[in-house]
Amino acid sequence: MNMILFPPHYRIYTLILFFLFSSLFLQAQSPRSDPNAGIKKYNAAMQLINYAYVDTINEARMVEKSIIETLKELDPHSVYISKKDVKKANEPLEGNFDGIGVQFEIIRDTISVVHSIPGGPSEKLGIMSGDKIVKIDGELVVGKKVTNQFVLDHLRGKRGTKVMVSIFRPGKKELIDFTITRDKIPINSIDAAYMIKPGIGYINLNKFAQTSMQEFNEAVTLLKSKGMSSMILDLRNNSGGYMGTAIELSDEFLGPGKLIVYTQGRQAQREDFYSSPRGRFETGKLVIMINENSASASEIVSGAIQDWDRGIIVGRRSFGKGLVQRPFQLPDSSQIRLTTARYYNPSGKCIQKSYAEGTDKYYEDFSIRMKHGEFIHPDSIKFPDSLKYYTSKRRVVYGGGGIMPDVFIPWDSTPISDYYLDLRRKNVINTFVGDYVDKTRKSLHATYPDFGAFDKNFAVDSTFMAAFFTYAEKEGVKKDDKGYAVSENLIKSQIKGLIAQKLWDMNELYAIINQADEEVLKAIEVVQDDALYQKLNIDR
Repeated sequence: MNMILFPPHYRIYTLILFFLFSSLFLQAQSPRSDPNAGIKKYNAAMQLINYAYVDTINEARMVEKSIIETLKELDPHSVYISKKDVKKANEPLEGNFDGIGVQFEIIRDTISVVHSIPGGPSEKLGIMSGDKIVKIDGELVVGKKVTNQFVLDHLRGKRGTKVMVSIFRPGKKELIDFTITRDKIPINSIDAAYMIKPGIGYINLNKFAQTSMQEFNEAVTLLKSKGMSSMILDLRNNSGGYMGTAIELSDEFLGPGKLIVYTQGRQAQREDFYSSPRGRFETGKLVIMINENSASASEIVSGAIQDWDRGIIVGRRSFGKGLVQRPFQLPDSSQIRLTTARYYNPSGKCIQKSYAEGTDKYYEDFSIRMKHGEFIHPDSIKFPDSLKYYTSKRRVVYGGGGIMPDVFIPWDSTPISDYYLDLRRKNVINTFVGDYVDKTRKSLHATYPDFGAFDKNFAVDSTFMAAFFTYAEKEGVKKDDKGYAVSENLIKSQIKGLIAQKLWDMNELYAIINQADEEVLKAIEVVQDDALYQKLNIDR
């Protein structure tokens, strides 16, 4: 008769399994519902795996994966952030990080300084636009290993620590060594703030961070000093940030005592947020630009402005994220950002789109909208009467997934040819401009002492473009006359804008590219249309 031989410690395992299964059996027989039954079941399963599984397991990794998969079952925006990623995840919203203070790009596997951030440690030492960082702490940093993450890992570090960089500067034979003491470096949330037309200020906000209101107030003060009486606030592609910042920004446009947003959840009682008497732009024409990538905090602001008939919303239906996440710290300093409530616009609409079909389907919404023709034809969007709400002046607005603009602007893909896409894929425009500015920086500054002179007089003419086509062919993109004809204005605008950025800053980039941006041009047209404000009964 065959016999099965058990290891000496089998009895111990048998006893453990007996007690575990006895415990589970008794729980199952209990007439009362145990609120912790699921947790006990999971713990029991983990104990079984630990004691009896054939191989050694990484319990911490298994628990982490379990948390991630559990959160996926809740909603698309509840997420787990590991201990090492918490700081990185918070940096963009906190508005600063520790580093050397340069904006860089990687061109041909070489780190090129686009700008030294004003007041930062690199700017104080005289590191300039166009400098190439070729060594960091004596290590050669050129070649395929140089990626954005590689640069961040080597140049960022704790405030007060030092890093030595060796720089190649055009016109200098020898490398220049700099020892840089890392410091707090600001991350701007306003990309551009300038007078786009007489009386009309333009502000582009890319995120809702801790520093956004300070930046916004400084921008408003500057633009008012230049005669701003109307404002275009560009929230296109702004995916959100801090709800508190969105409330503060909405407050700048609304009179006192007006509901901006309210939140409510299963465990969170309704909480209302009202405007104060201290708004800096409570009167004057206001246009807010949104698109399918404007989400969360952007939808709080645009929804509040729309519901109070304070401004005109232009663009396309926004993303549709109306869930509030609250961070919870776990014992190992990792973090869960858990959805605890929904937020609602003043009219009562919740703009959160459905996620009932799962996360994958949720993020396919962009392609579904495109397939249905929503980006081209606003009539393709059908809302039931059950989602109908009213603004303060009884205009109809709809909930159910995003903010619907008052003035629809179709998405125009006609200037995007295959030739243009090839130039973008191979980074030809950026590298060409980088080389061009490196060679001509001094003469450009001498010819165009300020941006106004450059904007007015610099022309991307046929001679200039001939040099560009030659360069592009060397980089593997052969000129396509038909494709170029389709994308000519877009290509020329980006070339001139990038030159302006490398000579000055982001403000100047936007001042150039907005001249060819049909959506921005439409926003200007709306600001200037008194009859439209009257027809919609919008405050101004």
